[in-house]
Amino acid sequence: MLKQLPARIDISLLRQFKEFQEFLGTFGPKRRPSDVGAGGENEPAITEEAHTPDEIIDSQFNSLRSTLADDLLAKIKACSPRFFEQLVVDLIVKMGYGGSLKEAGQATQYSSDEGIDGIIKEDRLGLDVIYLQAKRWVNPVGRPELQGFAGALLGKKAKKGIFITTSSFTAGAVEYCRNLDSRIILIDGKQLADLMIDFNVGVSVSRTFEIKRMDSDYFSEEEI
Repeated sequence: MLKQLPARIDISLLRQFKEFQEFLGTFGPKRRPSDVGAGGENEPAITEEAHTPDEIIDSQFNSLRSTLADDLLAKIKACSPRFFEQLVVDLIVKMGYGGSLKEAGQATQYSSDEGIDGIIKEDRLGLDVIYLQAKRWVNPVGRPELQGFAGALLGKKAKKGIFITTSSFTAGAVEYCRNLDSRIILIDGKQLADLMIDFNVGVSVSRTFEIKRMDSDYFSEEEI
């Protein structure tokens, strides 16, 4: 949770974790005050934990989103490296980089990529460019891979780069990027899936619900 930096940590957010669900389950069956024991006397009553409709909706929403993110990563890992590189370009463009340019992003050719998997042109003349590196990996990406990407950026005289992987980054890789003159943004598998969901890349809307509340101002009779 510290890596995600949520604005708030509450019961509905924690319920997406199996360990927390098991923690709640350790208290056993809840009894109502009306439950009577074998001796005919009322046993100590434990009321069930109250959950508001909003908390239930939030919990189920987070559960569905988490499942979708896992499904997306599994699907990506089953695709070809070439497809993954194009997916990364599509995502960055969908996030708004490249503006309204029709050909703002492109995946590079294998024969001449020189350590660069994708290019995003932020302006029409291509004066400001973001270079991409995409690794469809299972093992964490380490410092050597980041050093290679930084060298590729230096060869392009570039200052902006994005390194995206389906796995994660080692602590050494993260620390290395912090001390670079060029700006390299790291996106791991979980963040990649979240961004795809947020910007509708590889996903589509299944259903939409409107949650409505009573308008108290409408029922105000002070001016009547």
